[in-house]
Amino acid sequence: DSVLAPLARARPGLRVPGAYDGFELAVRAVLGQQVSVAAASTFAGRLAARHGVPLPADSSPNGLSVASTQASAGAAAGAAGLPGLRVLFPGPEVLAVADLAGLGLTTARQRTLRALAEAAAGGRLTLDPGTDPGDLAARLAELPGMGPWTIGYILMRAAGDPDAFPAADLGLRRALARLGVPPGHAACWRPWRAYAAMLLWSWPREPDAPRPDAARPALTRPGLTPPATTRPAPRDVLAPTS
Repeated sequence: DSVLAPLARARPGLRVPGAYDGFELAVRAVLGQQVSVAAASTFAGRLAARHGVPLPADSSPNGLSVASTQASAGAAAGAAGLPGLRVLFPGPEVLAVADLAGLGLTTARQRTLRALAEAAAGGRLTLDPGTDPGDLAARLAELPGMGPWTIGYILMRAAGDPDAFPAADLGLRRALARLGVPPGHAACWRPWRAYAAMLLWSWPREPDAPRPDAARPALTRPGLTPPATTRPAPRDVLAPTS
């Protein structure tokens, strides 16, 4: 493709990152609505601290705790400053009944998270690789506060859909505009539009921007955010769409 060829040459082998846990990724996507990646990470940290499961500080052979051992290993690998794992992210059964007040989340955002957790806990949502993208998208769209960006991002990262393409994303729209490409041209990249999105997100880098899909009752929109060398932060639409 004449549009993607130079981007692919600049970032050879760029892949679409998945997620260790699909539910956590979905929660992170919701937490990232209308806020920056940094703010979404703060919300996720508060959520995990209050409702997560602390990891036991079991001693390793060298006498270090689990957390300190992981932190040391990360530093040795060049990831200085990356904290060790100290808590397991709360599962859907926990968040379905959790008190989400006082975390800095809007009432609408709390409602979206609770609906997401209830659907996952009840087996109505399967957020794993290989899940039928169309079925998952339809089920997510039934939840309050779930817009096109959130659904597309979850399909891309949690379900592993290689054709997921959050077309409303501000970063993608700006990249296409700078390249002089009409939005409809993305259809030419089927069924690998998720890879196209990664290339577009990575060129050129832009300052962090809020994510779309504000969770309002009438609406129908991070994840574990990998290091910047693995995946640039997504850029999003200026206003949510229903």
